Parts: sequence; C-alpha cells; structure tokens
Amino acid sequence: MEYKPRILDELLEDKLAGKGAVLIEGPKWCGKTTTAEQVAKSVLYLADPKERDEYLNLVDINPSLLLEGKTPRLIDEWQIAPKLWDAARFEIDHRNQEGQFIFTGSAVPADSTQIEHSGTGRFAWLTMYPMSLFESGESSGFVSLKDLFNDPSMISAKNDLKIDELAFLVCRGGWPRATFMKPKIALEQAYDYYEAIIRSDISRVDGIQRNPERVKKLMRVYARHSGQQVALTTLRKDMLANDSEGLDVDTINTYILALKKIFVIEDVESWNPNLRSKAAIRSSDTRYFVDPSIAAASLGIGPTDLINDLNTFGFLFETLCIRDLKVYASALNGKIYHYRDSYGLECDAVLHLRNGDYGLIEIKLGGERLIEEGAKNLKKLANNLDTTKMKSPSFLMVLVGTGSYAYKRKDGIFVVPIGCLKN
Repeated sequence: MEYKPRILDELLEDKLAGKGAVLIEGPKWCGKTTTAEQVAKSVLYLADPKERDEYLNLVDINPSLLLEGKTPRLIDEWQIAPKLWDAARFEIDHRNQEGQFIFTGSAVPADSTQIEHSGTGRFAWLTMYPMSLFESGESSGFVSLKDLFNDPSMISAKNDLKIDELAFLVCRGGWPRATFMKPKIALEQAYDYYEAIIRSDISRVDGIQRNPERVKKLMRVYARHSGQQVALTTLRKDMLANDSEGLDVDTINTYILALKKIFVIEDVESWNPNLRSKAAIRSSDTRYFVDPSIAAASLGIGPTDLINDLNTFGFLFETLCIRDLKVYASALNGKIYHYRDSYGLECDAVLHLRNGDYGLIEIKLGGERLIEEGAKNLKKLANNLDTTKMKSPSFLMVLVGTGSYAYKRKDGIFVVPIGCLKN
C-alpha cells in the first residue's frame, strides 16, 4: 500500500533533531509503526514471534546488542521489553547524539516497575491519532487553521463532502488501512476494533480480568454522552438499567482509566479564561472516544442509522471534528479545550496555542439555524472575555459538516465545512 503522509511526519523529524529518542504513543492500528518506518534506518520488531524469546533473553543479558543498528533505530512494541528504555537512555548519554531511537507501542502499557529513569532530557513524546480527513484525503485542505490565526480578509473554498459520505466517514473512522478498503469491508474494521477492546485489550492493560458485558455497557453509555461533561454517577445510573447494584462509581472509574491507558478514550480538558462576568467555569472534562467509529460501533449503528437520526449524527460528528482538531493542533503547537460555565454558555472547542493565541470553535452538523446559533454563542463568549487580562480571540469559527462553501460572514465569523479544513 502507498504511504499516506501524516501530519506527525514533520513533528517526528523535528523531535528527532532535538532529542536522543522519541516515543510515539496512541491507539493501536492508527499508523505509529508505519509512520516511524518512513524515517527509521533499522528496525527491531519485538513482537516478531520467531525472535521474541531470544530478544527477551538478550534484554536480561546484554540489552545494548538490541540497540545496535543504523539510526534512527525503531524499537517497535517496546513495552514487551521495558528494560530497553533505560538501556536506550544509557546509549543516548554515551553516544552524545540526537535522533538515535524511535519507540512505538500502544495496546498494553509498559510495566513502569522495570523502568528506573523518566527519560527527561533524552526522550520526547508524540501522541498519534487516527487519520484526520485531510490526511486520509477526504478534506481538500483549502482552509488552513494556521491562516485563520492571521485573520484573513476572506476565505473561499468549495465543500465536496455530501451528508451520506460524511455519515460513512464517521462510521469508518480514521484507521489508515480502512482508507484503502471497499466501503463494506472498511465499515467492519471499527466493529472488529471494538470487539478486540472488549475481549482482550481492556483486560491486558494491567492483567485484571474485566467483565465484557460491563465494558460493552460502559462504552455504549460513553458513546451516548459524547461531547458532554457527565459525572461518573450519571454513567453509573445509565449502566444500572441492566446491571447489578454491585456496580459502584469506583469500578466504573477503573474501567474508564483502563480505556484511557489503551487510548480508546481521550477526554477534553476545560478551558479557564479570564471573564468579565462572575460565571463559574465548569471544570469537568468533556467525554470523547479517540475516534467516532468506536462510538458508532459501541452503539451498533452504521451510516444509514446516522442519516435517520440527526441528533446522534450530530454528537458523533462532533467527535470526528475533535479528533481532527487535535491532529491539526499538534502541528501548530496547540491544544484543544472545551468551555462551559454556570450560565450555560458553551464553546465546543478552543484551540489554544503555546504563544497564547487562541480561536473559538462551535461545531454544528449544518443548516442555517444551527450556524446562526453557533455564531451567537461565539459572539456572546467573546464579549464576555476580559481582554484587559488576556488576548482577544484570533478567530471565531463555526465548523460544519454540510454546506457547499467555506466563507467569512459579515460579522467576521468563519463558517468552514470539515471537508475543507487542514492544519
């Protein structure tokens, strides 16, 4: 298969230029190994069943032998032999050169008890996500988030994504191999992924056997509450409909933490700006799956179901947008936040850059009424920010699914279809 360039490619090159090693983390099957292979000059595949036992023996006897090879050397599925972490740190110190190693791994976190050094000063970390629509080729990329921070006088782009295509992309997800498959086969990949989580991955996190039916119920409830700041007690109440009273909040939390460790769930933190009003900012994280296809699989639905249920389509579309915004933000030295206050004012996404610049983004599936609603919320929030204590927002944007064009409104708010966006 032809390699589809990733936004992480350039980030990886930069990190290798500044550190002895780079650890790429993220969901399994999102393309970490394939991306690392593009720059690696030699590779150690620790999961290779023909060599694994010998590798593990060498780790205890002479780990430096496994680190020999042209650099950067890729150590794939490094969590199988966590002692290689300290061995790599030692090699980095004595070689005194940057760009020596790339470590990748995801499904089962490494045993931290076998690691003595944090890696500070030697390792850099990168988080990889499933493909954004720009990376998979479904977004034209005619509208750049980077350009929006420069306040363009106008933008102009045509959106070619139709609503049925968008529903398909939500359910297919951003799994690289799925982008090469026929639609029917591609849609099955998320269900297989979901089954692997339930049957194996969530119990392999820490060796604790977890109830598959409870995992299913939790993931279904989580999917239903995507994009919301929902308390664990609320999740418990929804799960108890078909479960025993023995299910407590602490148990649910351990399941959620396990799903976070294997990068199935990644919630969005709350943004804490300076306000003119006395509104109390809601500090709870907003709940999201790392890819909308996992939510769709958890609910047992497909593209036709989304077309027939626009409410569900709306919150799964928001999950897709958050995924893409996280990917794009990483290229801009930025991070995605969510805002909600005690007055009920919300902002779906705040893209905050390291230099303090930020943009406010409302996410709407489409339609003039929803666009107008999003624009009204953005202006209300922008007017409530105390710009004597912080910068004014660089841009206000309504990010939509449907709509034929990207454009700048007379009030200065950008309306951009996700099928036109890039970093």
